[in-house]
Amino acid sequence: MAIQATAPSAALVQNDIVLFGLIAATLGAIFWLASGPTPFWRKFFAWIPALLLCYFVPALYNTVGLIDGVDNHIYNPVASRVLLPAALVLLTLSVDLKGILRLGPRLLFVFCAGTLGVVLGAMVSFQAMAWLHPPAVAGDTWKGMAALAGSWIGGGANMVAIREVYQVDATLFGQFAVVDVAIASLWMATLLFLANRAARIDARSGADTRALDEMQARIVAYEAANARIPSLTDLMLIVGLAFGAVGLAHALGAPVAAWFAANVANASQFSLDSSFVWVVVLSTLAGLGLSFTPVRRLESAGASKLGTVFLYFLIASIGMQMDFMELAGRPELLAIGAIWMLTHVLVIWLAARLLKAPLFYFAIGSQGNIGAAASAPVVAAAFHPSLAPVGVLLGTVGYASGTVIAYGIGQILRVMAGQ
Repeated sequence: MAIQATAPSAALVQNDIVLFGLIAATLGAIFWLASGPTPFWRKFFAWIPALLLCYFVPALYNTVGLIDGVDNHIYNPVASRVLLPAALVLLTLSVDLKGILRLGPRLLFVFCAGTLGVVLGAMVSFQAMAWLHPPAVAGDTWKGMAALAGSWIGGGANMVAIREVYQVDATLFGQFAVVDVAIASLWMATLLFLANRAARIDARSGADTRALDEMQARIVAYEAANARIPSLTDLMLIVGLAFGAVGLAHALGAPVAAWFAANVANASQFSLDSSFVWVVVLSTLAGLGLSFTPVRRLESAGASKLGTVFLYFLIASIGMQMDFMELAGRPELLAIGAIWMLTHVLVIWLAARLLKAPLFYFAIGSQGNIGAAASAPVVAAAFHPSLAPVGVLLGTVGYASGTVIAYGIGQILRVMAGQ
């Protein structure tokens, strides 16, 4: 979702190390306040989850010009390429794979409904704007929408792949990248807000949460029975395994992606030529593999908690790319994105209601499409850290299918545009 800078940064904070320190201090301050040092803050955080502020405060920094949330090296490579895969290793270290499988086909159905919602949303938003404001969808707008579909079904790699397939103009691509960041970021923030109220929402809707509750209960019981104060050796092992696995994933990811690019004809359609996709997959597989070994006991020393810390840095680094002022820059394109997202939400909500699925299924089914493996585990972990692997698995499915489906959407929109 990162946008390329087109002009020298005028931000007050120019040094990446200072920026990293500011983000770390901001996260620390938010969590200290969330601990309820005064009655005011206890009431405040009863309504506004800390997770949401970790997202919006860095966005505010970017909007007012304190930082440049795009032209820096915090999100890429530090957060997305190092901390995200490290978090995936640590959060899958103690994964209850059988428990995830017990969540059943309802989750996959809701996820597929989310993909259908993106497909229908593209057509509905294009036709709606053709009626309401025809210039908004004139010319090559359909090409930019096809690229956005790649991001909203798969991820950034799929968006770039579609750009190459349809030769999307750089300016148009940048404008839709703003739509991507703005609309997807607001939706992710909404899901993070709802996650804090999942129990009440599920109770009110009559959702069947038994499989999800059983899984979380097993994890809580395991943590209570095995939790211990971590020793220095425990912490060094946790850090060593996490970043060692990340290093190995990067070492293998690039040549594996290059091999697929050279030897598999349709590799780019499935993002198999993206080293980042392989880093995510290999990091997840490393954590899953370790979960079948005695290393799993490191969860009792706080492995998933450290993984969650990494995820919060990722949340802040995603949030700081958002500029609130950009929301008014191209209102017609933002309107396309808003109608598109609302259609997606309506379709997946109807699917979840049909199955009486819990809010988690709705949220992760949506974010597995819109945010893919880069942010789906963030939303999943907002419900419970143990659920992050579910987000990874669904996000990976999005990576695999995103380019092909987005290409099809582009062909449909091309016909609708009369080209």
